[in-house]
Amino acid sequence: MLRRILEQYFIFISLLLLVVFFSFTANNFFSFSTFSTLLNQLPALTVVTIGMTLVLISGGIDLSVGSVAALSGGVIGIASTLLDLPLPIAGLMGVAAGLLAGTLSGWLGGYCGLPVFIVTLGMLEAARGMAYLTTNSQTVYIGANIQKLALPLPYIGVSASFLFAIGLVLVAHLLLTRTVFGRYLVAIGTNAKAARISGIDIKPYMMSVLVISGGLAGVAGLMNTAYLGSADPNAGMGLELAAIAAAVIGGTSLMGGRGSIIGAFIGVLIISVLQNGLAQLGVTEPIKRLITGAVIILAVCIDRWRSGAAVE
Repeated sequence: MLRRILEQYFIFISLLLLVVFFSFTANNFFSFSTFSTLLNQLPALTVVTIGMTLVLISGGIDLSVGSVAALSGGVIGIASTLLDLPLPIAGLMGVAAGLLAGTLSGWLGGYCGLPVFIVTLGMLEAARGMAYLTTNSQTVYIGANIQKLALPLPYIGVSASFLFAIGLVLVAHLLLTRTVFGRYLVAIGTNAKAARISGIDIKPYMMSVLVISGGLAGVAGLMNTAYLGSADPNAGMGLELAAIAAAVIGGTSLMGGRGSIIGAFIGVLIISVLQNGLAQLGVTEPIKRLITGAVIILAVCIDRWRSGAAVE
């Protein structure tokens, strides 16, 4: 219990130290406009990280979320322009594309017994290919209407997309901590064999988390499309790595059986503050990628340290 509290404080302290550091080193970092911009960039990564956290807790991993988000955006772009469908229907079609991809991955990984890593790696390529085919490898401009979801609301400075993402964080937190579904996920991720012996049918749970992850990737595609005002088949590249890093920084174990939705959201904040702060310092894109890669490696090292200490 004490260890968990200390880990949570460590995450908060890390976030605060980053904010303080960039407040003193980057001009105008500590301002309403900066924080408004930062928070309005979060929704897509936040939503994907929720799904990734649930999959990791169950002992799996979903490498396809970035490509599925791009596919979702492509479907929205074509549905709203070529088919001239209303944006709400086009948005639902994009989310449905994510759910379909997640259902296929979940069926192959949960019921067919294929390794989830391999299944989602294959889906990463397949969904990206479908995104290119859907958009004819071109960026599809949708227009200003969809961007309303990503524009800051009056007086509060954050977008509807951000508020919706926060709502999903709270729902997922309750799902994980207050339901049988959440308890079974932890049990399966901790020891799948023991969970099976105790009478838990792990197949529907393994499928469910991948369906949820796919659906949330579809939502992320909608949010990203709203932010850009267009559907880009190259969108979402590296999104899965950022989501994994955020989840692990937030206390989720790569080995399964442990994780926190709230902690994962704080991990998203840490990554976003780091990237925005570096940008304001004038750090070039290659260096930003190097630092982000180092953060991912550090996150894995932290996870190994946590796992080792837990064993001791």
